[in-house]
Amino acid sequence: MGGQKRIGILTSGGDCAGLNAVIRAVVHRAISAYDWEVVGICKATQGLMQRPLDVMMLDIPQVDSLLMVGGTVLGTTNKGDPFAFPASEGTVCDRSAEIVEGYHELGLDAMIGIGGDGSMAILRRLAQQGGWNLVGIPKTIDNDLGITERSIGFDTAVNIATEALDRLHFTATSHSRVMILEVMGRDAGHIAMSAGIAGGADVILIPEIPYSIERICEKIQQRQVRGQNFCLIVVAESVKTETGEPVTKLECLGQKRYGGIGQYLADRISAGSNAETRVTVLGHVQRGGVPSPLDRLIAAAFGVAAVDLIAEGKFDHIVTWQNRQVVSVPILEAISQYGTVDPDGTLVKTARGLGICLGS
Repeated sequence: MGGQKRIGILTSGGDCAGLNAVIRAVVHRAISAYDWEVVGICKATQGLMQRPLDVMMLDIPQVDSLLMVGGTVLGTTNKGDPFAFPASEGTVCDRSAEIVEGYHELGLDAMIGIGGDGSMAILRRLAQQGGWNLVGIPKTIDNDLGITERSIGFDTAVNIATEALDRLHFTATSHSRVMILEVMGRDAGHIAMSAGIAGGADVILIPEIPYSIERICEKIQQRQVRGQNFCLIVVAESVKTETGEPVTKLECLGQKRYGGIGQYLADRISAGSNAETRVTVLGHVQRGGVPSPLDRLIAAAFGVAAVDLIAEGKFDHIVTWQNRQVVSVPILEAISQYGTVDPDGTLVKTARGLGICLGS
């Protein structure tokens, strides 16, 4: 791609720490190395639906202070599939053509999409429909995109969950309580497993490993016999009940989301062990705040690599972190591999080796 080009960038799906660091890296690389223009698309694909288009031109002075800023200055959304967009009276309509038209109205030569597997699937479909040149960057606190070892936002989320466990530890010991920390992660237990080990949890429950309340109560009683009258439990939000039912809550617009497994466990643990039990639901705190140094480094590497892929004309690819380096793979290959915790993997073996109860 010779000569001055114009590229777009958008953030899609749930927010996380490190998104602004990616935007900063893309703008630096595109302008400093290639003298390209960078257009920020606001509120993900919704910015391309609006007329006039909701966009902003990005330059180096504008983004230079974003390295340590949480969230995304471009805004984002995880609602409204453009191929089945909510319309009046509960109906849906296909607004993909408006988004495709918006891309071409801006005169873009390529688009960098930052998102998880769901966002990438939608962006790729739009790209195929509209003839876009698309490059992807993975971000998700859940770290569940199977093709990459690291996604932007995961490390910061683990740091926050670990800090929460550190703080709960003192309250647990002071009051001789069982403290349950419910963390995010969607259908994968990466945050719970990593934070649980790093934060000294006594019990870690993840959706990939079955559990029993009886086994958890045994762990609590074993600690009590040793004079340890407290217990730290971290549980991933998607852990099911003992009978295999997901625990969800109804939110606005009629959507169901994971939430409540911590209280479910607390009620049954209290009944089964007579231990005083308290629950902390960490929730969206895991998405916010200042990105960790590792998330800033991964964001910088991904941003630079994505721009270089455009320069090489290597589209329909996503940048990934593999074996301590950035590797690009086809987007379709990336989103087809959902990455859950390996029950036989290193972290699970480490947890068991430390005497942490995994519920089974």
